[in-house]
Amino acid sequence: MSTTAETPAPAVAEAVAATPEAGIGQPIGAGIVTALVGFTSSFAVVLAGLNAMGASAAQAASGLMAVSVTMAVGILLLSLRYRMPITLAWSTPGAALLASTGAVSGGWAAAVGAFAVAGILIVLTGFWQRLGALIAAIPVEIAQAMLAGVLLPLCLAPMKALTVSPAVVVPVIATWLILQKYAARWAVLAAFAVAAVGAGIDIAVTHRSLEWAAMAPRIELTMPHWSFPALIGVAIPLYVVTMAAQNIPGTAVMSSFGYRVPWRSAMTVTGLGTVLGAPAGGHAINLAAVSAALAAAPAAHPDSKRRWIAATTAGCTYLLLALASAALVTFVAAAPKGVLETVAGLALIATLAAALTAALTPAEHRSSSALTFLVAASGVTLLGIGAAFWALVAGLLVRWLLRPRADQPTGTNAATSQPATVHGD
Repeated sequence: MSTTAETPAPAVAEAVAATPEAGIGQPIGAGIVTALVGFTSSFAVVLAGLNAMGASAAQAASGLMAVSVTMAVGILLLSLRYRMPITLAWSTPGAALLASTGAVSGGWAAAVGAFAVAGILIVLTGFWQRLGALIAAIPVEIAQAMLAGVLLPLCLAPMKALTVSPAVVVPVIATWLILQKYAARWAVLAAFAVAAVGAGIDIAVTHRSLEWAAMAPRIELTMPHWSFPALIGVAIPLYVVTMAAQNIPGTAVMSSFGYRVPWRSAMTVTGLGTVLGAPAGGHAINLAAVSAALAAAPAAHPDSKRRWIAATTAGCTYLLLALASAALVTFVAAAPKGVLETVAGLALIATLAAALTAALTPAEHRSSSALTFLVAASGVTLLGIGAAFWALVAGLLVRWLLRPRADQPTGTNAATSQPATVHGD
């Protein structure tokens, strides 16, 4: 693929020419906003996923720091090398998958091994065209139905938390609803701020103490363990959702702003970043999807050749935010029960809606999509392998059994239809 920005359409070129020259402060500001939105809108999902996999508080903090650092370095490498506003993100749907799957055979070490294998598969996708074609061949309805099933338990968490910590959870949900109407981009960030204030008041009133020593950033390394159930039940679904819900839409978002992502380089950087971050607890990094627009759109800078500054700034900001990982985990651990799950669930509601829409819109494949969704949402584990894998198997099997006759039109697939993206990635 070409690594340079495409020539803008005449109307766009005229608009850019008529725009007053912007200073360097504009892309720097856009980069800071990109990182803040990307980090605060879904870090709770990452922590929920790592905790469900069996990570201790220190290992979860290390994992959050690992993905923050690896994606920051990846952004700097790609944006400086290609002078393009290429931004990366941690795999939010992948983290949701981990939260839904829960502990696997072999424990945390086996989960770390699965993270590394997912990274290797991402690297192979950049070099082996057939592997990329195989992922693109998965029907978009099945992939999105699996994602929706994985997200459902997390999205139900705010409702369950209402019965556990209503004094904190009710203001959080109310804030999120109000901002959804007036400033949706900041809804999750505002909800997190209200949750932090509420949790802080609760901690003070109940005289619980914070472990100040645990707030210092540090890396906890774990030797990967190779477990077949973890490889099948975690590594493969993690790879599939990361590719289908992040990397493929990420290239489409960049294309919409006139940029052609260097596919092989992007997959190499994100795949190797995932492999290197795995021993520290990092689950997966990938191309940013929704948040990519914050650095690649004209709002970042009227001149498309100057927007790489926004991406570079975002990378530097992520490095600073990584230092707060341990403090966030310590604070969350002391917060009332259900607060973290509430923020994570609210962050994923838009993604759930988009995934369900993509999964159930084609009427001819609705049965297979519905079954995929139900199996993934069930959380069932068979032969030590999680529900996400069995959801893919069941959905593809039923879709094949109920396939239309040769003279009937077929449904869309991931190669021709863009999967749902993750809100605030």
